[in-house]
Amino acid sequence: MRLTEIQDQAIAARMALIVGADRFDQLFRAVRFDELDGDILYVYARDEDAAAEMEDEFALHISIIASKILDREINVVLVLPRQLLKPER
Repeated sequence: MRLTEIQDQAIAARMALIVGADRFDQLFRAVRFDELDGDILYVYARDEDAAAEMEDEFALHISIIASKILDREINVVLVLPRQLLKPER
């Protein structure tokens, strides 16, 4: 299931509240909360370093926030670099 733009922005906004403006701009710039496949949420970060850091430090936070916004349980957050983003359908 592809997330809507509103769902993507809602998750990003809640993450901004948790991490703060400076950290959000530094790490979550150009983030895209893209797709839900079963209980896996696919997230795309600007590059490999940001993806690794985001997954290591904030995967649990993202899963909790996304679960509430999407009203579905999310057990895995997979953060990938943006160049692996599938083209729009």
